[in-house]
Amino acid sequence: MTTPAPTALLSINNIEVIYDRVALAIKGASIEVQPGGMVALLGANGAGKSTLLKAISGLLKAERGEVTRGEVQFQGRSIDKLPPQARVELGIVQVLEGRRVFEHLTPDENLVAASAVRGGHADMQRNRDRVYSYFPRLHERRGAEAGYLSGGEQQMLAIGRALMTGPRLLMLDEPSLGLAPFLVAEIFDIVRRINRDEGLSVLLVEQNAVAALEVVSHGYLIEGGRIVMHDSAEAMKRNPDIQEFYLGGREGRDFNDIKHYRRRKRWLT
Repeated sequence: MTTPAPTALLSINNIEVIYDRVALAIKGASIEVQPGGMVALLGANGAGKSTLLKAISGLLKAERGEVTRGEVQFQGRSIDKLPPQARVELGIVQVLEGRRVFEHLTPDENLVAASAVRGGHADMQRNRDRVYSYFPRLHERRGAEAGYLSGGEQQMLAIGRALMTGPRLLMLDEPSLGLAPFLVAEIFDIVRRINRDEGLSVLLVEQNAVAALEVVSHGYLIEGGRIVMHDSAEAMKRNPDIQEFYLGGREGRDFNDIKHYRRRKRWLT
């Protein structure tokens, strides 16, 4: 008797996203995140990574975007028609690029504000204690205004606020942006520990392929709104084109050189 394949927590099936009813941003993309999985969505700036996250979290409409084809499923049910708040209640939470904490509030007040999304007072206290256990630096700075935190501390706070909603799927949009490598390593290590200890599924959107492929089990590569590669993290790290175009394999070249390099990538031939 054949054992049925496990149901994906998140399944994006051949979706297209259009902005302003004319600009095609995502072109037939399909990805999956399994329960307890850690998956990276890699790609250059403007490739469609953030758009794909917003199709999942329901934030497209605010930017005059819409899913015009395909389907987004969460726990086996279509969520295409659900508003963002309903998706949060299901357990989907997105940490937006640029952190966007409430700068005039303290870290403690930021966490309490996020807890209003779902749960009661006891849930708030339990989740806040859990956040501080993962991010002890936030506990040390809990009385300072968030606007005076360092970039790394603000990123920790943004992730902590997301955890206050009790998510099943945590989506991180460019968490390494503007941070020193040692801070990126620290934050990614904490996210990996949360994934391991709590079984929280993670979809990590990153330009920093080197850092991302160290913490995830699988990855997708998006270019021009299309998914052009999907494989295990180890296989992607060994792929010569990934090494050349995304892992710094061409010494002495900056990104603009790589972007205009004439040899076609093997996945596009």
